[in-house]
Parts: sequence; structure tokens; C-alpha cells
Amino acid sequence: MNMPDESAVRDALCTVDDPEAGMSIVALGLVYNVAVSGDEINVEMTMTTPACPVADSLVEQSRAAIAAISPPETKVQITLVWEPIWSPSMMSGVAKDFFGWPG
Repeated sequence: MNMPDESAVRDALCTVDDPEAGMSIVALGLVYNVAVSGDEINVEMTMTTPACPVADSLVEQSRAAIAAISPPETKVQITLVWEPIWSPSMMSGVAKDFFGWPG
């Protein structure tokens, strides 16, 4: 199995849905940065609020989604960040349409 590139990692993260929003964490704009280097994949992501009750679950689901497309020895690091603060403007056009928010 080859090391996935950034695009493949983002595609894998599209399978992780925020249960409160019913939409992928990528479409919601929660994934800020993906870096693939050597045998490491580092992801910086946020939540819609620091008090998000499913944060731990989303981090673990994200780690599992990446591990499923990566060689077994890959180190997967998911870091929760709070800067910049998430806002609805970070959502994809599809997500904004879904919630009825202007693009």
C-alpha cells in the first residue's frame, strides 16, 4: 500500500460525518490543514465550538479513516486547533446550500 497524498486524505475525511450537522467534516470546513511527509500524516482540524460534545469521536473517526487508506506503519496525528475560529463562511457551497445560507 502506498502513502496517500493530501487529496486522498481529504477524500478519506469526507467519509467522517458530524452527527449534529449530518454532513462531512470536510464540507463543514472543519479540516484546516493536511500534511503528508515521509511516514507521517498530520491533520489540523477544528470543531464548530470548543464545547463540541462529539470532538473526541470525530478525531478518532478521522484517524481511523486515514489509517484505512495508509500503510500500517503510518503515524497519523490529528490536532484540534481553535485559530482561526470556525465560522459558517468556511463551509463548502454544498453545505451552505444544505443549511440555506447565502454563498
